[in-house]
Amino acid sequence: MSTSKPLPHDAAQLHVTGTARYVDDIPTPAGTLHLAFGLSDQARGKIAAMNLEQVTASAGVVAVLTADDLPFSNDVSPSAHDEPLLATGQVHYLGQPLFIVVATSHLAARRAARLAQVEITAEPAILTIDDAMAANSRFEDGPRIYAKGDPDRILTAAPNRLRGSLEIGGQEHFYLEGQAALALPLEGGDMLIHSSTQHPTEIQHKVAEAIGAPMHAVRVETRRMGGGFGGKESQGNALAVACAIAARHTGAPCKMRYDRDDDMMITGKRHDFRITYDAGFDETGRITALDFTHYARCGWAMDLSLPVADRAMLHADNAYHLEHIRITSHRLKTNTQSATAFRGFGGPQGIVGIERVMDHIAATLGLDPLEVRRANFYRDGNITQTTPYQQPVTDCIIQALTDRVTANAGYDERRKDIASWNAQNPILKRGLALTPVKFGISFTLTHLNQAGALVHVYHDGSIHLNHGGTEMGQGLFQKVAQIAAAEFGVPIEQVKITATDTAKVPNTSATAASSGTDLNGMAVLNACTTIRGRMAGHLAMLHDCDPGAIRFENGHVRAGDTTLTFAQAAQATYEARISLSATGFYKTPDIKWDRIKGVGQPFFYFAYGAAITEVVIDTLTGENRILRADILHDAGQSLNPALDIGQIEGGYVQGAGWLTTEELVWDARGALKTHAPATYKIPACSDRPDVFNVALWDKPNPAQTIYRSKAVGEPPFMLGISVWSALADAVAACGPNYADLQTPATAEAVLAAVKRAKGDA
Repeated sequence: MSTSKPLPHDAAQLHVTGTARYVDDIPTPAGTLHLAFGLSDQARGKIAAMNLEQVTASAGVVAVLTADDLPFSNDVSPSAHDEPLLATGQVHYLGQPLFIVVATSHLAARRAARLAQVEITAEPAILTIDDAMAANSRFEDGPRIYAKGDPDRILTAAPNRLRGSLEIGGQEHFYLEGQAALALPLEGGDMLIHSSTQHPTEIQHKVAEAIGAPMHAVRVETRRMGGGFGGKESQGNALAVACAIAARHTGAPCKMRYDRDDDMMITGKRHDFRITYDAGFDETGRITALDFTHYARCGWAMDLSLPVADRAMLHADNAYHLEHIRITSHRLKTNTQSATAFRGFGGPQGIVGIERVMDHIAATLGLDPLEVRRANFYRDGNITQTTPYQQPVTDCIIQALTDRVTANAGYDERRKDIASWNAQNPILKRGLALTPVKFGISFTLTHLNQAGALVHVYHDGSIHLNHGGTEMGQGLFQKVAQIAAAEFGVPIEQVKITATDTAKVPNTSATAASSGTDLNGMAVLNACTTIRGRMAGHLAMLHDCDPGAIRFENGHVRAGDTTLTFAQAAQATYEARISLSATGFYKTPDIKWDRIKGVGQPFFYFAYGAAITEVVIDTLTGENRILRADILHDAGQSLNPALDIGQIEGGYVQGAGWLTTEELVWDARGALKTHAPATYKIPACSDRPDVFNVALWDKPNPAQTIYRSKAVGEPPFMLGISVWSALADAVAACGPNYADLQTPATAEAVLAAVKRAKGDA
């Protein structure tokens, strides 16, 4: 059965009319109080004194809470219990919460928080990768190392060898809806939390710890987020916990939302990396051996840094078969915001590293970078080839996919045209690049690969379902509703999905790792199959036919010679006292992973894609434009092509922004200087390519996923790497020297690379 239909997002009309309800839009009871954090103005030091008298006396202030006032756990970490909600004697980054102001309005709380007189005895801050390496400041005793083959021996014998280093910038999530939470105290000490979160169960867990209650006393509801991108996987914990503690303390509903500046100052970003490489290769560009070292700047608390750094290692091969490779990863602790999940979860950093190696080899040999990439691709088909972590790659389509997109985009002809253009134009130079994607789908923490669902069929034929996934604009709810509609053979309008609710579906995993539809769609399918089987069994008995011959389609149910509307079938089943409600559960099969040894099968399958990008640069200023993008992406048997293409377009642009315009800058004190739209440049509509061709690969997933679809949340993000590669190609046309284009490739970085290419730098 298939549900592939290009339906619009279920809340599209609400989005464009401004009537979609987010946490900050929920009508609050009379007497609701508002919270704000008081923040550290030092990156590292000891709190010598904290005078909060003026804060307490400020207009509208009801309470001021410090770490000493917290009733139970003072922790909002998703992993290591190393992240206090409020600082306890020591501050670890500039922007760390020190105290909570509870006031009658949002503005009153923010104004009061600024009146604190805090004395911090400053200590030398560890801010950079170099600082952390010098101080041996890290989250594990030593580096993590994954290896395959004999890289040292093969490197020594390599016919060609090169070394290089690449700085990879971080990235602010810049979700349109900022972090927000609302806590409503209920009878008996229970608590209802509305949170803009990708992980309601984690909010439930952390709130329960903080108020000294079992998890059954805390209910978390999330209808939708205005964007998440990983930034609401763990970063919403602090707001929800603070609101719950304040609600318990005051007995009043409590609400908190960050202003954009506070949001950017407090919350974690994508991990910035340094990657060094030592590559051996032959005359065709085929890599014979490769030695990578990853330096990940993780910030002050562990958060999700270990699995992020792991996934960067797991994607160091991207779409290339590397027989002799070592990947060494340093997870470094610094006095900056705790870096966290971001779309791709470390995978983009790992992929950028290997794509840089491909471009560097091509420049060294004087070859088209696409030739070098083709020489290193995993081969298509079921043949013996394994990743650096020993997972067999049996579903590869990268060669055929690349052949199709290059033919459709006229790559070879355009490459010649661009060479001719560049020879005739001394100021404006064009560049063209193709970069591939092979992205593993599953949580690398195996037990997270599970999901639950709850489905009700009412006796009027309407269907209500709930699952553990959260909606953040990606269209998850619509895809899952399409699955239920397909299983019952009814129009999509008969299906309603309600807000994600920990009281309906327990023990949920975060909506992350591109697994939202894979996991929750399968759980809903299983629940629907149970109910449909009960209905079919009853109708078969009534109409003397085989249950397997019952057909649910076009809003009707055919039982032998009898045709009923779905509503009539539901009514008949109800009147027979047969349950029309079921839970569903799914766990991903065939995965096993030893993260310490770096060996196993962490991914259920791989998603593939390729993007060709054409750019132009101004060699006098470094300014640049994306002229055209041609993308072919593998979504398997797409559940909803319209939504999937939207995700691909958005992922590409967001990935391009990360590697070009989005630059995070900290000063020597550890203060983030790019903490607002005025100083941090995300791509706008005008930054998208004028010609933007996106197509879907038309083959089903060989893995047994929901209707043989593939995840499409994170993999397209890496398609944006082709923009950076194309910029490097344009810079290469400026002179004979290797230009060493770093990231983000801002106009300043492009101009510096142009000067290096010319030999002027």
